[in-house]
Amino acid sequence: MARWLPRSTDLTRFCQKLNRVKTLEDDMMETSFNRCLSTIDLTLLGIGGMVGSGLYVLTGTVAKEIAGPAVIVSFIIAGFASLLAALCYAEFGARVPKTGSAYMFTYVSVGEIWAFLIGWNVLLEYMIGGAAVARAWSGYLDSIFNHKIKNFTETHVGAWQVPFLAHYPDFLAAAILLVATAFISFGARVSSWLNHVFSAISMGVILFILIMGFILAQPKNWSAQEGGFAPHGLSGIMAGTATCFYAFVGFDVIAASSEEARNPQRAVPRAIAFSLGLATGAYILVSMVLTLMVPWHTLDPDSALADAFYRRGYAWAGFLVAAGSICAMNTVLLSNLFSLPRIVYAMAEDGLFFQVFSQVHPRTQVPVIGIVVFGLLMALLALVFDLEALVQFLSIGTLLAYTFVAASIIVLRFQQQKQKVDPPAPAAGARPSPEPHEGPSAGELKEYESFSDKLQLVDRDKSKEHREPGQLKAAFEPYLEFLSDFYPGEVVTVAVVTLMVSAICLCSILVFGNTHLHLPTWSYSLLLVLFSLGFLLSLLLIWAHEQQRSTQTFQIPLVPLSPALSIVLNIYLMLKLSYMTWLRFAVWLLLGLLVYFGYGIWHSKENLREPRPQRVSARYVVFPSGSLEERVRAVQPGSQPATGLPDTDTEDCKR
Repeated sequence: MARWLPRSTDLTRFCQKLNRVKTLEDDMMETSFNRCLSTIDLTLLGIGGMVGSGLYVLTGTVAKEIAGPAVIVSFIIAGFASLLAALCYAEFGARVPKTGSAYMFTYVSVGEIWAFLIGWNVLLEYMIGGAAVARAWSGYLDSIFNHKIKNFTETHVGAWQVPFLAHYPDFLAAAILLVATAFISFGARVSSWLNHVFSAISMGVILFILIMGFILAQPKNWSAQEGGFAPHGLSGIMAGTATCFYAFVGFDVIAASSEEARNPQRAVPRAIAFSLGLATGAYILVSMVLTLMVPWHTLDPDSALADAFYRRGYAWAGFLVAAGSICAMNTVLLSNLFSLPRIVYAMAEDGLFFQVFSQVHPRTQVPVIGIVVFGLLMALLALVFDLEALVQFLSIGTLLAYTFVAASIIVLRFQQQKQKVDPPAPAAGARPSPEPHEGPSAGELKEYESFSDKLQLVDRDKSKEHREPGQLKAAFEPYLEFLSDFYPGEVVTVAVVTLMVSAICLCSILVFGNTHLHLPTWSYSLLLVLFSLGFLLSLLLIWAHEQQRSTQTFQIPLVPLSPALSIVLNIYLMLKLSYMTWLRFAVWLLLGLLVYFGYGIWHSKENLREPRPQRVSARYVVFPSGSLEERVRAVQPGSQPATGLPDTDTEDCKR
């Protein structure tokens, strides 16, 4: 029976396939897309992705039901937390100006299967998000006309009472998605122009809301008579932060568009910073004027802004608010439809998804097939499915992508930078010559063929050694000398995994320790201390290694602290989601694994780049100074009969 078990070498090779990283082109600016987007274009795309219906609905909901006027503080904290993730995206977008966003960033630093799963989840996230916004757009417009569209559809088409299906087919939501798909397929320039129009109207309405809101503001609405500024205390503020965090999830459209930016090294970081700053400011100021216009406990969660103007005697302002809300939802639709086909294109271009989606139209220079197919799928979702139960799925996909991008930043920062080396090709069968005039300079290693990739240099002056990224810092070597035997970056990778496991355990105790697990106080405190120590020790171990020096592109400050804080926050918010969301997430992951192992792993372009095994009888390293005596095993090629040389035959190499 043992013969049917896989050999250890096969398992090792299989794991290497799963964790292989993407090989980037020498010229990353070369692309089949049209690099036509400026910093302003990217900024407005980011604002359009973040400032959607949430500005008109989320502010009133959080203010009335969760935090009160302290929703302002909730948005400030949520904006800072989003900034940690956004800075990670900004560094990657500048260093790797390729479409694909979180999928691409994970692929170039962590590994193939993880990148595929991130792309697979982001794919569903955009589809559900776009369909949900289309249904909200339809419902908002329908409410202006006293639900005549809904009543007409139920009367002439009928209503459904089927689980997971909507109560009635929403033809209006499907139609707006089809129209948006048509505009997106005309190219990035047309999409950007359309986004400019809707964003300008939306920002004009927001400016009107702020001016009129401050004119009508009444500071007594924050007084103790109305419940005070923070009626639910710190717990209400933090609960509001968890909800407000999802208002900022649209900035990744900028990273997904980096392959169409004229100067991505400068435009992507600036656009992310500008858009996140403007979106945070808009949420904070609108929340401020909303809770100052009317008492927070009297807000209408469904239409807080329009209702606030109506109660202050400005019913006509409700029409402007409705127009701004519809334009804001249009920008979110465009953002989803703009990003989704490009992520699918990146996966198909790498061979991990069906090749048909990697085709770019020669005239419009956009992946038209991906836009049309996924636009139709999104319209179908909006037409017949009940999306309310699936909306939470958006959160887990986004938070998982944020977590892997933050981890990827740490791994990439402590990796050695790949440099092109073009050694002169020796003549066939020629042996290296140790002639003095051709020998290497003092202290330089000349490598011909090494039988072990783990051979270390001997008898070298470590005080004069140039430290590469991923190597232990010289100050820590006397205390952590045993770590110097590892490859540069190996210890950091293990520490990142340990950090993430510690963060998961720590957040699990915080979320479930007192409620689901019912831990006694002593064990609750002990586990918190242990997992906190594991997290901090992993962080210190990463910090004890050299990282890449400043490059010409943007770099997030305080690495590894900033990405580590982002990882903890994202994991904590993921664990706060319902168990049904996790169950659906697991089912979707299983489907993704079927696609990957059935198609992606076999068609991956990295699979074609893998070198084939070569027959080498012996390999050795020659050092310019010092001496090295090793025993090298003679290797007999497997295809030849093992005669003449026994398996244990060895030879002595001496320099």
